Amino acid sequence: MPVTAQMGLEPVGYLKAQTRWGAAETLFWLATPLPFYFLPAYLQLASQIAITALFALSLDLIVGYAGIVSLGHAAFFGTGAYAAGLFSKFVWGEPLTGLIVGAMVSSLVGYATSFIIARFRHLALIMLTLGFGLLLGAAANSASWLTGGSDGLQGVNIWPLLGRFNWDVYGYTAYGYSLVVLFVLFLFARRLIHSPFGLALRGIRENFLRMPAIGAPSRAHIRTAYTISAAMAGVAGALIAQTTQTVALDSLGFERSAEILIMVVLGGAGRLYGGLIGALVFMIARDQFSGIEPEHWYFWIGVLLVAVVVFLPNGILGGLSRFVAHWRAK
Repeated sequence: MPVTAQMGLEPVGYLKAQTRWGAAETLFWLATPLPFYFLPAYLQLASQIAITALFALSLDLIVGYAGIVSLGHAAFFGTGAYAAGLFSKFVWGEPLTGLIVGAMVSSLVGYATSFIIARFRHLALIMLTLGFGLLLGAAANSASWLTGGSDGLQGVNIWPLLGRFNWDVYGYTAYGYSLVVLFVLFLFARRLIHSPFGLALRGIRENFLRMPAIGAPSRAHIRTAYTISAAMAGVAGALIAQTTQTVALDSLGFERSAEILIMVVLGGAGRLYGGLIGALVFMIARDQFSGIEPEHWYFWIGVLLVAVVVFLPNGILGGLSRFVAHWRAK
């Protein structure tokens, strides 16, 4: 083994290289404000895409990097939404404080369940996460005196953002707010993934049993990643509660968990931007297909997913990466 590898210099150089911003990455974020000027009629949809992208990013942290497949991630999304909604309704309507409350409550739920999650792998994880999600959904429905049950939480009162920006019906404030929160948490996730902790997560994904032999406690790392992922999902839930000023019971539902997992796979799991691209493509496709075929739009979503799995087995970004590598080789 080279001396540099023994001293740990190669991983450090690798991490520094990965943290550099590429041209495509910079252009992606520079393009995000364009809906303000060119698509003002779609700002409400754009805010929903930004929130969903954050939710997908939170799931990709555990699915794509730690290898924890979850079918109940909406439990944290809905928990954050209800926590922020109830806080604004009964305590304090300031939106940034509500985001913190949503993140804290969801992270506590994630931390409590992570001790069970860290003990299982593969199919058992799918059943456990699904079970947790169903339990929380049933609990929220039973506590209709607090959550509104199937009618949803009403009366959410959000104050103007920073005391200046009102929540307009066109979605200018909602999209700007959601976009800034998404970017800040993306920077955090990007730094986390390109840190030694992120490398350890990828090692755990590849070989759960061997990582402790090199000083990376697998279960402790999984608990940490799961808690962080839950907190980020809670922020996304808090955003949806604040921008819509209501919380629906389906925010905890299985359908939302399944859809967000589909978005991660669609974009490319474990690619950082995979969840963002997957959310963008899925939300736009759903909006267009539901307008063309209101009763059968799920059929076309199914066609899209089958096409991606068949022709781009590693997701959209995986297919693009393979195409670019092939083009460069020529």
